[in-house]
Amino acid sequence: NSFRRKRFDTGYTIDDIITRDPYMNQLKEKIRKVSRRDSTVLIQGSTGTGKELVAQSIHYLSPRSTGPFLSQNCSAIPDNLLESTLFGTEKGSFTGAVTNQGLLELANGGTLFLDEINSMDMALQSKILTAIESRTVRRLGGHEDIRINIRIIAAVNEDPFEAIKNHHLRSDLFYRLNVVNFHLTDLKDRPTDILYLTDYYINYYNQLFDMDIKGISEDAADLFTSHTWPGNVRELRNIIEGAFNVAETDLITVSDLPEYLKSARKPQFET
Repeated sequence: NSFRRKRFDTGYTIDDIITRDPYMNQLKEKIRKVSRRDSTVLIQGSTGTGKELVAQSIHYLSPRSTGPFLSQNCSAIPDNLLESTLFGTEKGSFTGAVTNQGLLELANGGTLFLDEINSMDMALQSKILTAIESRTVRRLGGHEDIRINIRIIAAVNEDPFEAIKNHHLRSDLFYRLNVVNFHLTDLKDRPTDILYLTDYYINYYNQLFDMDIKGISEDAADLFTSHTWPGNVRELRNIIEGAFNVAETDLITVSDLPEYLKSARKPQFET
């Protein structure tokens, strides 16, 4: 593990998937198996469940681990810019354009992770499908097909069949990507992980901030186990970090937690 951390200290490995949940432990075993091959992977999960963590874990266990791991959230930039980001440009293809490699070229020999691919324009999804099938890309304004050797891992943050029905995802792209499928469960459906992850992040931030928080109070623990965690593991991690910034004792108490978390437990009285 220390060797792997030294080599891959800029990314996540399978050791970063912290869980006691039986389903998630089965998922980790599946990652170990899937990493051996180059098949495309589709990861389904809500925001904050760790889709990129899974994608990087696959990459760093694979024979491509010495190659690049590149990631693009497809909802983060406009479609016209996303196309040039992925496929690259040739000088003169549009005003101000210069010759640039896109992520599909830059990931050569490694892995490209496309997060929230269901937010991508349908026409651009068609071009991605063609690139996967032909293993070539053509830069915007270019006339040459460029060979690529990459593994594609994609993720959706909604049910893929609903995404197809709602015209968010092309069915042909879905079936091409869905050679191997991972479904990440929400944190609220993994109750044994809530306090386990709480302890993990307390230990993590103790080391990061050079502090000595012992744990959380009983009331805070009750609040954590009853919360629905719409932001999943990301939300839990951020709440722990926030509590470290305001805690005045060696226990995280309810007063150290965000107001929205506390107000969700307040009883509602009829008037």
